[in-house]
Amino acid sequence: MSFVTSRRAFVAGAAALPFLRMPGARAATPGVLTFGLSSFPPSIEPFANTGTAAATIKVMIYRGLLSYGKDGLLRGDLAESWGPEGQTAWVFKLRDATFHNGEKLTSADVKWTIEQIAAEKSTAFFRKEMQGVAAVETPDDRTVRLVMKEPNVTVPRLMASYHLPIISKASAGGEAIGAGPFKVKSTERGVSMELEAFDKYFRPGLPKLKGIRAIAYKDENLRVAALQAGDVDLIEYVPWQSMEAISKDPALTLDTTDGPFMYLVFNGAKKPFDDARVRKAVAHAINRDDIVKAAFFGRGSGLAHLPIAEGSEFFNAEYKDAWSYDPALSKKLLTEAGLGGGFSCSLLSTAQYGMHKDTAEVVQQHLMAVGINAQLNLPDWATRVALGNKGQYDLAVMGTAADSNDPDGLSNFIDGTLSPSYVRSHGVKVDRIIELLQAGRVEFDEAKRKAIYKELEKVAVDEVPIAGLAWRSQGYAMKKGVTGFKNLPGALTFYSGLTFEETSIG
Repeated sequence: MSFVTSRRAFVAGAAALPFLRMPGARAATPGVLTFGLSSFPPSIEPFANTGTAAATIKVMIYRGLLSYGKDGLLRGDLAESWGPEGQTAWVFKLRDATFHNGEKLTSADVKWTIEQIAAEKSTAFFRKEMQGVAAVETPDDRTVRLVMKEPNVTVPRLMASYHLPIISKASAGGEAIGAGPFKVKSTERGVSMELEAFDKYFRPGLPKLKGIRAIAYKDENLRVAALQAGDVDLIEYVPWQSMEAISKDPALTLDTTDGPFMYLVFNGAKKPFDDARVRKAVAHAINRDDIVKAAFFGRGSGLAHLPIAEGSEFFNAEYKDAWSYDPALSKKLLTEAGLGGGFSCSLLSTAQYGMHKDTAEVVQQHLMAVGINAQLNLPDWATRVALGNKGQYDLAVMGTAADSNDPDGLSNFIDGTLSPSYVRSHGVKVDRIIELLQAGRVEFDEAKRKAIYKELEKVAVDEVPIAGLAWRSQGYAMKKGVTGFKNLPGALTFYSGLTFEETSIG
């Protein structure tokens, strides 16, 4: 189901207009924070994945049953408590909350939301996951009993995703109605959004801000300059070349975390990337240290395996360098695949984010050294997302973070049965990987889960559903007068917009 977003003109043409630096952009109204976005959201449809800038706006205006606290741990949001019941059911007790239209949240809204996501014609990011729901029972207005078709230990983390907010059933056929701490007040297409505090937000005393003005700065250097000049109070996606200067500026605060990563996705629906040997040849052709230096100014580390962090209990040291830089092996694999003379392909990325462009250029150079002539395609971000969703590429650079620090978060990137998305390879379906992901979801024993994901990583080493490139340091920067905002740890960094409810500006 598709929803009309706030101020119905929001989506139409948003990607086509320029991203402008607004002179005198700093809000004059006390209590209103000016936020420098890295791009204008292609869409803020509640169940769609259109990038992290959009997600940051989404967590301000929509909320789910669960979310994450500043410590990175699950917490109740629209649900005040939750827990398993038997092997297949999860029970959520709803809190007293109000939607932006003034109507109270009830279990009927939760049931309606899940049904929209799971619907046959739904394009929701989590459609497949919600089709695993056998029934949504509503014994009373404040109780939801979610019955799964089979055991699923990951349900709480799904319900905490910003792609799975609960919206009012009154949204049917119209504007999506959320229950977040802010409401959309106005939109200047392609340029900025004005958000105002919602006075009936379910957490007493929050939000602390009267409003947020989000301004899109396509040029990352202009985004930094706007912060340094005082035109904005806080920015996302601090460019890595600016981190040192910002960290030394006594008027500014830099808040970074490691967790996002860069990787390659393949179009396996056509030759030559339907061949795992060719995908593996690409994985071994790239010197990841060069990417860390060129794109992240040394603020990161190489990633030559699946994106499971070393600090995770699911990390397997023996696979740390499974796709290490080995051009000789790369050429050998290409020869085995009948491509010893090399071949040409397209390499999709974007010029809107320097990290994507710089990563693509390094990848292009290293592929050329093993005989792969990759022609760069560097459109704006909205176009890059659209091309990725449609599978209109051969090879593409991606960068993001998992939805959680649990290994099931890998599903978004390597489960070939999920709906097409720019975040995962197109047409690459590895049956054993899909079987192991499912096994991990239904297994509640942690030791057995570790064994499952270890085997999954072993299979991925040979099948290469994606090719990891680099971990990167992800940063927000703000004026010293901004308090309460927190960059959430690890893979949850893109959920940091949750803390805008506690943010204030002196």
